[in-house]
Amino acid sequence: MSWKIIEKLKNRLAAESGEQLTRRGAALRVCVVYPNRYRVGMGNLGFQAVQAILNSHADILCERAFLPDAEDLQEHEKSRTPLLSLESRQPVAGFDLVAFSISFESDYMNLPVLFKLAGIAPFAVQRHDNDPLIIAGGAALFLNPEPVADFMDAICIGEAEVLLPDLLTALRGGIIPKQQLLEKLYSVDGIYVPSLQKTQVNRRFMANIDDTTTATLIASPDTEFGDLRLLEISRGCPRGCRFCAAGFIYLPYRQHSLARIKAEADKAIADGKKIGLVAAAVGDYRGIGELCSHIVAKGGSFSVSSLRIDGLDETMTDLLVACGHKTATLAPEGGSQRLRDLIRKGITEEQILSACERLIAKDILNLKLYFIIGLPTETDGDIEELLVLVSRIRELVIARARANRRLGEITLSVNPFIPKPFTPLQWCGMAPGKVLEKRLDLLKKGVRRLSNTSLQCESLKEAQLQALLSRGDRALSGFIVRAAETGNWRKAAKELGIDFETEVTRSIPLDAELPWDFIQGVSTDMLKRECRLAIN
Repeated sequence: MSWKIIEKLKNRLAAESGEQLTRRGAALRVCVVYPNRYRVGMGNLGFQAVQAILNSHADILCERAFLPDAEDLQEHEKSRTPLLSLESRQPVAGFDLVAFSISFESDYMNLPVLFKLAGIAPFAVQRHDNDPLIIAGGAALFLNPEPVADFMDAICIGEAEVLLPDLLTALRGGIIPKQQLLEKLYSVDGIYVPSLQKTQVNRRFMANIDDTTTATLIASPDTEFGDLRLLEISRGCPRGCRFCAAGFIYLPYRQHSLARIKAEADKAIADGKKIGLVAAAVGDYRGIGELCSHIVAKGGSFSVSSLRIDGLDETMTDLLVACGHKTATLAPEGGSQRLRDLIRKGITEEQILSACERLIAKDILNLKLYFIIGLPTETDGDIEELLVLVSRIRELVIARARANRRLGEITLSVNPFIPKPFTPLQWCGMAPGKVLEKRLDLLKKGVRRLSNTSLQCESLKEAQLQALLSRGDRALSGFIVRAAETGNWRKAAKELGIDFETEVTRSIPLDAELPWDFIQGVSTDMLKRECRLAIN
C-alpha cells in the first residue's frame, strides 16, 4: 500500500474533532462512502448523521470513505492501493456493508471509479455472496434511483432516521445467503430492491424532526463549511416553487423547535463556533428573528445560505450587520415577473428592490443574485427584463457607494433550468444547448455594460449531463460505467447511441409512465395540475 495515501488519511483523521470508535468484535462492519471528495463530503449533514446513527449501536462499527483527490487517484493507480476507510485504513471491500450517501446526480459518475478502486464489481449481478452488500440512500435517490439501480443491492427511499432501524433489524438476522437477505429487505417499508422490483415503494419521512438533532458532529477544518457549525433548523420548504425538488420530496414541511435550536446554538457559541443555519428556506423558519437575535445576544454569529426576499425585515438586516456580513444572497430566480409567476416564486419586482434597498441602506453593498435561465416559455424578452432589474439594483448600490465612498459588487449567479422528478415541471424539457448559449451571450453583453457587476454560470455541458441523469432510467447504468472508462461522457453517449440533446430537451406527455413513478409520496394529480397552471 502507498505510504502517501495512508499518511493523508491519518492526517485527516487527526485534524478532525469527534469520537472515533474501534470495535474489533462488531457484529456488523459498515463503510459509508460519499461519492465525492473529503472536503465536499464532510460538509454534508446527512452523511454525518448516518454514521452517527449507525455508531450509536454497540454491535455496529461504521467508518467512512471518500473519492480520493485527483493527485491521490494517480497514486492509487500507481501503487495499486485499494480504496481504504478513513478511520482504520482498511480496504472498503472487506466491510460487510458498503453504503453510498448520494446527494447529487452528478455524483453518479463517480460510482464506477469507487467500485474499481475498491475492487468491487459495479453491477449487482456480477457480485457474489462473499462480496459486501451494497446499499445507497440520499436526496438524489429520493428523486430517481433508476440510473444507478443496477449497481445497488438495495436503496433507501426516505430519511435515514426512520429507515435505518428497520434496515438494521433485517440485517441482524444472522448469516444467510444473499438472495434470502434481499428478500428480507424487500419486505421493509421504504427499501427498494432493484432485482426484486416492487410496483411501488413508499418514501418514508420523520413525522417530528425535533426527535433528533441534525448538526455538524465531526469538525473538519480543511473542508467546505469547515469554519462553521452547521445546524439544521427545518426540513423541506412551504413555498412549493414549481422547479424546486426540495419543496416536494421533503413534504410535509417540518421545523425543529425554537427551544432545541437555541440550545444547540448555545453549545456552538460555547465552543467558539460560528453557526451556519441550514434549511431549504431559512427565512421561512417561524421564529427566525428571535433565533438570530438570541445568537447575537449570546455573543455568537450566524451565517445563512440565502435570504427570503419577502421576509427580509429591518430586524433581520440589523442582525446581519451585527454579525459582520458584507455580502447578502437573494434568489429572484425568474428574470421577469411573468417567469416568477410561472415558477410560483411569489415575489414582485417591488419586493426585490425593497429587499436590496434595505440591505444597501445598512452598507451591505455586495449582493449575489440567483437566476435561472431556460425556464419553459422563456424568451429573449425575459432576459432583457432580467438585465433591467439588475440595472435598477445596481443604481441603488452605486448611489449608496458614492455617499460612503465604498464600492459594492453585484454578482449574478446563473444556472440553467433542469427538470427534476417530483416537481410540476418534471414533464418539461430543458432548453436546447444553442438557446441557452444565446441567452447566456445576451446576459454577458448586458453585464459588460454595467460596472461593478459580474456574471457566474454553471457549465452548460454539466447541466445537460445532470438533466440526462435526473430523468433517466436503468439504461443509463452502462453509460455511467463507459463514461468512467473513457473519461469522456459525451464520447460514451455517442458510442452507446444516446442522443443526449434529444433526451434532455424532450417534453414528456402528462400521461406517460415515468421511471420514478413507483415511488409514492407526492401526489401526481397535484403535480399535473400545477404543471398545467404554470404553462397555461
